[in-house]
Amino acid sequence: MKALYRGAERLMAMDDATWARHANPMSAYTRFTVLPLLVLAIWSRVWLGWWAILPTALVLLWAWINPRAFPPPDNLDNWASRGVLGERVFLNRRDEVAAHHRAWADGLAWASLPGVIVLVIGLIWLEPWWTNFGMVLAVGPKVWFVDRMVWLYGDWCREHGKELGDV
Repeated sequence: MKALYRGAERLMAMDDATWARHANPMSAYTRFTVLPLLVLAIWSRVWLGWWAILPTALVLLWAWINPRAFPPPDNLDNWASRGVLGERVFLNRRDEVAAHHRAWADGLAWASLPGVIVLVIGLIWLEPWWTNFGMVLAVGPKVWFVDRMVWLYGDWCREHGKELGDV
């Protein structure tokens, strides 16, 4: 699982400056637009045929631009920023993270998989109910994951004498 997290981080080219910008709540919250927009872009094959590749490419570009699109926040004392900071600690200091946080994070990542499967089936069959149900099943554990990262970050700061903003 650690390799999957690392691969995603490398694919997104997340450096210190990008992580700082992604800690902006606008970046964190607008990140949740990626999956619905991707679903819509893929669904657009019904209307656009092969031209649906263009909106799909634009959504993938948005996914890459999103963590870079907003300035670093003035204040990190909010749920979204703490979630991003927690994710960074989870990725970069995994050995310092309590085992129960690692287990929950990994479990929640796996919990999205059934939703992704249902979502893909819905997109293949062009069934709105299955597509939307799959999207909810996929996004729900991700939101819970971010919330878990907030908790992880608070525990990590207390256990290691760190201040808000340290990673």
